[in-house]
Amino acid sequence: MNTKAIKTFAPWALLAAILLLWQAACSLFDVSEFIFPSPYAIGVALVDYAGPIAGHAWQTFWVTMAGFAIAVAVGVSFGVLIGSSPVMYAAAYPLMTAFNALPKAAFVPILVVWFGIGAGPAILTAFLISFFPIMVNIATGLATLEPELEDVLRVLGARRLDVLLKVGLPRSMPYFFASLKVAITLAFVGSTVSEMNAANEGIGYLLVSAGSSMQMPLAFAGLGVIGAMAMAMYELFAVVERRSTAWAHRGAR
Repeated sequence: MNTKAIKTFAPWALLAAILLLWQAACSLFDVSEFIFPSPYAIGVALVDYAGPIAGHAWQTFWVTMAGFAIAVAVGVSFGVLIGSSPVMYAAAYPLMTAFNALPKAAFVPILVVWFGIGAGPAILTAFLISFFPIMVNIATGLATLEPELEDVLRVLGARRLDVLLKVGLPRSMPYFFASLKVAITLAFVGSTVSEMNAANEGIGYLLVSAGSSMQMPLAFAGLGVIGAMAMAMYELFAVVERRSTAWAHRGAR
């Protein structure tokens, strides 16, 4: 088996091993489903509540993707603005870092007052928690452009805009795709947290409802669905990254 096949198979083998150990521990120690459900009990809940789970999952998915799309647009715009100017980088980067340190869950009650209960707060929470990685990676990619390279391009007649469009942005693409893979997982966290506090549908709402009724297998099933959606989007961006920036990974095996 070659290295590529091993890398493809390894995550699934590790997941299978974890599930087997989990199931064995629950069976061996006779752990109650109300305390810590086994993978089998979670699978049964997935089948029994497939319809409601699918409906809540779709709500969370489109809300998350809406917030993520806004985060990409705002993050790229701010990243280009900050990264293309040393003055803007020095002025705005500390402020953006301070903003990122604020707990985004604390914004949910404020967003509820502004937009009411529903999709609005979830979309904005997903945006707030995921735009920073995109912005900072784009800004870093542009700000770390080698001065010598920029000087050579200027000598050859390139304008500042030419340097940005033809060298700066292409050079930032590996940073951009790396940020997308981080940001999409954070976006799911943001939307789920908001749904737990300010929604009447979505996986977050399902988690609260299942927990309050002591349906732990259903709650764990909801968590598994969130993880699966985040992993699928992560892998999608990883595939696009490998196809779009193969030049940056030509040494990878």
